[in-house]
Amino acid sequence: MSSTDHPARLAPDALAAECDFRATRRSGPGGQNRNKVETAVILTHRPTGLSAEAAERRTQGENRATALFRLRVKLALEIRRPAGATGLDPYRPTDLWSRRCRGGKISVNPGHDDFPAVLSEALDVLAEVAWEPKRAALSLGCSSSQLIRLLKDEPRALALVNEHRREAGLHPLQ
Repeated sequence: MSSTDHPARLAPDALAAECDFRATRRSGPGGQNRNKVETAVILTHRPTGLSAEAAERRTQGENRATALFRLRVKLALEIRRPAGATGLDPYRPTDLWSRRCRGGKISVNPGHDDFPAVLSEALDVLAEVAWEPKRAALSLGCSSSQLIRLLKDEPRALALVNEHRREAGLHPLQ
């Protein structure tokens, strides 16, 4: 992975190595174990300062995996990296994108481990083409409706794109 690659595309273990880990207790449902044992997890990504937490699972390991996934989604939403979609050479989607987008159809569940990486790539390309889904979809090899459907799978992504479009005087995506 080069320095221009997106941190949401890191393997979970590689991303975890870049994070500070803190275990804590949280109150609420879950019985006595929840109140006596530090099962809640807070991860802070050192290079960006972004953090995510999870406390709803019974074990620290399950909460760590949930917090790591949430951190990857947060990184996908908040960090933009150059995609190279506007240069003279045509944009080449990553191998992961190519595996997840076949025949113009994006196939990734919002809960799947690949989702944050796919979302970050879509957002990076959208940012480079002034938040125009048709241009981004052309670069990514999918339809604009497929790209918008991917954004709708993470409502914060759609809100982010619509905020940038509003600032540019463009109508919101539905």
